[in-house]
Amino acid sequence: MLNGYVPVLAMAAVAAVLALGGLGASWILGPHRRNRSKLDEYECGIEPSPHPRGGGRFPVRFYLVAMTFIVFDVEVVFLYPWAANFTGLGLFAAVAMMVFLALITVPYVYEWRRGALDWD
Repeated sequence: MLNGYVPVLAMAAVAAVLALGGLGASWILGPHRRNRSKLDEYECGIEPSPHPRGGGRFPVRFYLVAMTFIVFDVEVVFLYPWAANFTGLGLFAAVAMMVFLALITVPYVYEWRRGALDWD
């Protein structure tokens, strides 16, 4: 019974040896120069400041682009499985997907009217 798992355990052992070997080699061979900038917190490559520049407000365009990405990302995630098994799902799935597409069109039209799709 254990013979079926021997290749899987061997592959896991080889992966663990390679991962730990790579980490160990980089620790041994890598430079060990410590300075203030390496030990400081990393904040997007800029010096941390107590207050954001410009009052701390993001433009609305930033949120519209983020919303566009999320809407179309969710749409694609739900459309791929439906398209892969389109013929086997039947009429109920087709109607449900049309309702989903109608609901997903509402934020698309909103962003279109707000100008989020105008790349000037």
